[in-house]
Amino acid sequence: MFARLSKLFSSRRDWKYPTPVPELAKDLDFRTLKEFRGDALPQSNTINWLDAPDAVEEIERRRAAGRITEEEAQACLYWVEYGYLVVEKLFSAEELDAAFEAYEKALLAGELGSIDVVSPDGLLYDRKLDPALTVPALKALQHHPKLMRWTDLLLGRKTVPFQTIMGHAGSGQRAHSDSIHMTTYPAGFMVASWTAFEDIDEDSGPLEYYPKSHRLPYLLSREAGIEPAQFRKEGYAVYSKLYEPAIAELCTAHGFERKLFLPKKGDTLFWHANLIHGGSARANPNRSRKALVCHNFAEGVLSYHDLSGLPTRIHTQA
Repeated sequence: MFARLSKLFSSRRDWKYPTPVPELAKDLDFRTLKEFRGDALPQSNTINWLDAPDAVEEIERRRAAGRITEEEAQACLYWVEYGYLVVEKLFSAEELDAAFEAYEKALLAGELGSIDVVSPDGLLYDRKLDPALTVPALKALQHHPKLMRWTDLLLGRKTVPFQTIMGHAGSGQRAHSDSIHMTTYPAGFMVASWTAFEDIDEDSGPLEYYPKSHRLPYLLSREAGIEPAQFRKEGYAVYSKLYEPAIAELCTAHGFERKLFLPKKGDTLFWHANLIHGGSARANPNRSRKALVCHNFAEGVLSYHDLSGLPTRIHTQA
């Protein structure tokens, strides 16, 4: 896992004062920061437009002024209430088939690292982090105007594609918020998307999510009881020990409804940076769940990994 992190986050050796300084982080003096963690950063007054107290009124103002369409206005209202959005048939079957064929070709050729089988029949492989860096067809989807139209709208700014995850099978990942993994200053300026490359049913271990959980206060390392540098010493063991149980307790305490995403091929689920989600168990271990996950940051934010205290590669200077 630490080898994977090296692709996403800069080390202390390669970190330099960013030029230009991220627009929404100009109040920070990076030279004084020893840890890139929520508890080491000051409170920011900048809020994502759909997180603002007057979000509903602002949506109507923009709709009335013709800045957003009726479809976009309704989507934004739903986002404010529930923290996610489903766009049906965002990509065509032809686009997805071509991209998955290119991904499998690169995977089987060893261009994406070792192949880890995750099914008894030996036909399903583990997920790969950032295959879009190697496979042009996936990069084209990651940067596709149809996808970025929605990420730009939901964050109210131009967005920067960051990370991708591609896989054959369900992850079984325990419930979490992406904000502890892909954190922003100011908070809330990341949006994720999950595109189905085939029809998904309950036997496949579909994505699970908890509507309205995006309204919770951000649960970062400090709030979970993870001390500075503890993650770098203990790795994901401390994440599993402290963070994941804390998330489970929040879901129980607030009575959040657990929903499963059962999409048709080409459907895309977008979710808020703070929406709690995970991967359900695979009822049939030989059933595939082919999907592409993309994470986008808003332009002008500081992006970092709250667990390790490292800034993302976006800010790494050569």
